[in-house]
Amino acid sequence: MNKKALVLSSGGVDSTTCVSVAVEEFGKENVSTVSIFYGQKHRKELECARKVAEYYGLPHYELDLSKIFQYSNCSLLDHSTEEIVHESYEQQIAENGEGKVSTYVPFRNGLMLSAVASLAMSIYEKDDVSIFIGAHADDAAGNAYADCSEAFIGAMGKAISLGTYNQCHIVAPFASCSKAGVVKRGLELHTPYDLTWSCYEGGDKPCGTCGTCIDRARAFAANGVKDPALED
Repeated sequence: MNKKALVLSSGGVDSTTCVSVAVEEFGKENVSTVSIFYGQKHRKELECARKVAEYYGLPHYELDLSKIFQYSNCSLLDHSTEEIVHESYEQQIAENGEGKVSTYVPFRNGLMLSAVASLAMSIYEKDDVSIFIGAHADDAAGNAYADCSEAFIGAMGKAISLGTYNQCHIVAPFASCSKAGVVKRGLELHTPYDLTWSCYEGGDKPCGTCGTCIDRARAFAANGVKDPALED
């Protein structure tokens, strides 16, 4: 069996770094990317995922899971009546205690990984496929996003391997790593961070105050560099 990689790409820092890792490890001729529309308030991240795939010359797929989330009132979703919280995840946990934050989309990573495993078996019928996901330790901290934890990724990995006759395997290279560590690795690989989008809001420029904007800014600052996406 040939070895292939399929990267779950959101167009953000973590998944785009995974694209860089996969391309380095497998060669771009063996890598594809896939992004998911789940009913989010804007499509900028999907546009960025396409641009990243174009940058590397990779086949890119898009799946629509929005119908599944139509019953959720998570603040990230277009139909939600909730406003996106403009505080760091630490602030939210300090105020509300450990557990899921308001931007947790119900079992999103589980659904995405399952859908991507099905896609992998379809486009790489006779190949051994590594499915990359950019989950990292900062997202799992305080149980803010339970579906980013190493325990969750490990359990999903076992289920997907079993359900695909051991053809597909979950690879989460940053599951035990901070976001600053993700950026450090990406800078080493010359990841095109200027093409990425992380902000939960869909404006012309990142808001700078939502949880993911704050995390992103800290990660680049920890590496002593300016976020390329913010450069004029």
